Amino acid sequence: MSDQSNDQRVAIVTGGTRGIGAAITTALARSGVHVAAGYNSNAQAAEELAGKLGAEGASVSVHQGNVGEPGDCTRVVGEVLEARGRVDYLINNAGITVDKTMRRMTVDDWHAVLRINLSGSFYMAKAVLDHMLERGFGRIVNISSTIGQTGGIGQANYAASKSGLFGLTQSLAQEVARKGITVNCVAPGYIETEMVAAVPEEVLAKLLKGVPVGRLGQASEIARAVQFLVDDGAGYITGSVISVNGGLDM
Repeated sequence: MSDQSNDQRVAIVTGGTRGIGAAITTALARSGVHVAAGYNSNAQAAEELAGKLGAEGASVSVHQGNVGEPGDCTRVVGEVLEARGRVDYLINNAGITVDKTMRRMTVDDWHAVLRINLSGSFYMAKAVLDHMLERGFGRIVNISSTIGQTGGIGQANYAASKSGLFGLTQSLAQEVARKGITVNCVAPGYIETEMVAAVPEEVLAKLLKGVPVGRLGQASEIARAVQFLVDDGAGYITGSVISVNGGLDM
């Protein structure tokens, strides 16, 4: 049964139990928001994060689903609405990489990345939009990447998916701007996550030479940008892309 009397803000964070997503979940939950953190396959990581934050007194629920499947997106949003009665924030963070040069990239490799990184954000936004419009309030934040602005060798599918989020963000922002809903994008640079930790040391050193601040970003720094954009005081910011990349792309 939904808790319609609960005034606590509710956020859905896709891919919200690992890496940047876990940092966003943690920051929002510790600020008093109930976070419905989505995950696809790693139930252990999801339960561990929820348990850790729950022990601190934060409010977190975890929801299994594949954002590349429209039915899963609709189901998860329904679960959250049934349990909490509202969705105030949607953070589209879930993403994958299948890095190969164009000559080696298969059609399946192309579609796999576009389906999760770009279509998944469309499916989730579509699933929450009517509810947000009815309430006259909402914050949607899409997590893109600096690679969507610069491209990257062996990353045609990833770059296209992340670049596509810019157009999705700006188009939806225009459609709902007068309805109390903002839609923005955060574009991280090289962030210290498990994915980056797998990069060979010599390759990472070369990448860091191109970052003016001379270091990797922290997932918590992305989370702070998201917190800023979902705040009530950020209602005049919409259709924007906020780069958090250490000056990598100016």
